[in-house]
Amino acid sequence: MLLSSCKKSNDDNNSINTPETGTVTDVDGNIYKTVKIGTQWWMAENLKTTKYNDGISIPLVTADTFSNLTTPGYCWYNNDAATYKNTYGALYNWYAVNTGKLAPSGWHVPTDAEWSILTNLLGGDSIAGGKMKEVGITHWLSPNTGATNSSGFTALPGGARVHHGLFVYVGRDGSWWSATEWSLSYAWLLYLSYNNPVALHVVTGDKYRGVSVRCVKN
Repeated sequence: MLLSSCKKSNDDNNSINTPETGTVTDVDGNIYKTVKIGTQWWMAENLKTTKYNDGISIPLVTADTFSNLTTPGYCWYNNDAATYKNTYGALYNWYAVNTGKLAPSGWHVPTDAEWSILTNLLGGDSIAGGKMKEVGITHWLSPNTGATNSSGFTALPGGARVHHGLFVYVGRDGSWWSATEWSLSYAWLLYLSYNNPVALHVVTGDKYRGVSVRCVKN
């Protein structure tokens, strides 16, 4: 069963500093915090479902051949769900995103244009990353430049799985897929780093790459 709920903050006049919050539940039963930023409802945690929203299992690929895939797949950082699942969620390739069935019912993986709506609302790409990143160095490496999390988005550095199946950059970088294709081999993603407040829209997202996913409400 897929459930969603929301509650209003005490201050409806300031959607950035005191955002409305809620929850959404995926087909696996994972419950995610959600936050309203402007007119958009976003997950405030990384996706960690092992099934599509129709109940069919997503292929779990632990082998180094992950980067050879041209079909949907996911993994946990370092193939270690016990350590990384609850905090950082799963790493999905773009082929899983492109099924259109990755998000909970009533939600979807954002397009690059929807990411732009968010970053523009937060003051533009040059500073939006700081307003999206979780504060402190519990999960982000020092100095976690510019981090205020004033949006409530609570971005975490889940790292990535790249060429040859290597796991890289947990704690340093966070990347989130968009549903927007750029070419046969690449798709757009949003990238945040520990050492600046910038939110980068980049096309260097090889579709085989495993990165994090956040969803936005339909």
